Amino acid sequence: MTEVSSAVGDQASEDFRSEVREWCNVHVPTDWRTTQTGASDETFVAFQKEWFATLRGAGYAVPHWPKEWGGGMSVADQVVLYQELAAHDAPRLVLPFVSIHHAASTLLAGGTDGQRSRHLPAILDGEIWCQGFSEPGAGSDMAAMSTSARRIGDHYLVNGQKLWASGALHADWCLLLARTDPDAPKRQGISYFLLDMTSPGIEVRPIRQATGEAHFCEIFLNDVEIPATQLVGPENEGWQVAQATLGAERGMTMLELAERLGHGGFPWLVDLCHRPGPDGARPLDDSRVADRLAALETEITGLRLLCAEFVADHSGPADASIVKLYYSELLQRVMDFGAEIGGLEAQTQLRKPLSSGWESGTWVLDFIGSWEWTIPGGTSEIQRTIIGERGLRLPREPKGT
Repeated sequence: MTEVSSAVGDQASEDFRSEVREWCNVHVPTDWRTTQTGASDETFVAFQKEWFATLRGAGYAVPHWPKEWGGGMSVADQVVLYQELAAHDAPRLVLPFVSIHHAASTLLAGGTDGQRSRHLPAILDGEIWCQGFSEPGAGSDMAAMSTSARRIGDHYLVNGQKLWASGALHADWCLLLARTDPDAPKRQGISYFLLDMTSPGIEVRPIRQATGEAHFCEIFLNDVEIPATQLVGPENEGWQVAQATLGAERGMTMLELAERLGHGGFPWLVDLCHRPGPDGARPLDDSRVADRLAALETEITGLRLLCAEFVADHSGPADASIVKLYYSELLQRVMDFGAEIGGLEAQTQLRKPLSSGWESGTWVLDFIGSWEWTIPGGTSEIQRTIIGERGLRLPREPKGT
């Protein structure tokens, strides 16, 4: 895989690369794929927390956070870190994903000093977060939410339902959006809360997915009380606060995902194309396969460069949407090709390791899972609308009568 050299290459980064490689050789568990395949929820949670603590001990768990909160790593070094973790097949931080990216970015951008002091150290100690944005009747139109929060004295009374909340079954806290002014226009009248998942009136139900996993959940809220001190930003201005959360999902997280696709998923695809079939022929012997591999490598290299430049100098109003759209649809193409080349054997793989990313080498399950990325955080259609209106400044499409 071509190295991304625009953000790395100086001696300091290469010294850091050697440091990370040595650390990975010692600390990355070599049997994690075996132990995490078919693992119980309890085993998965315990493993994820142990791996997070191991990364934290090395200073690798939250490199994108400010230095005063345990981060402070340069963009160049973050690229190197994610390259080496992917190259050494390190487990991915699945369970703490929302905590270290979405929750942290929200607290840093819009939280009070007290909220940051309470939760950021707790996240480093293993506090798990989920995200309560989507709803059954709203889909990707976040502004159409109907979950209500009514101010009563020093707290809010919340009622409603959230959907597709990743990891909610194991979460300690939730980033919650609720409507505090039912008469305001769609994008107004929404407030942003920090919800303690142990609060009375909360019910979490797992959703069984096509891959057999139950990562997504429904959250039912019945007269749940949230102290007013857990409001993030001003009341009725949660839409603006939420942009920091979504920006994290489409920004810095893409850097890691792009490196894992380049250093994990694509090399496995190349290896798959080298394997001889029953007749002794390799898929790579077909010029059409070789051409498609070359095209995918070019696309992945472009994605990695785009992500590195994005996190180094995020300036365009639609940059985050461009990165998110590019990654999610490229991921589908890579996994679709892997499922095609994998043939019948790929169709019979029924379980994948729980601590892997979207590229695990179980091609059909990875292909099914890849569709997930074109929906959360804004569907591909919404991303194209944002790119057109904010990036290209095209006129808004007239609404139907």
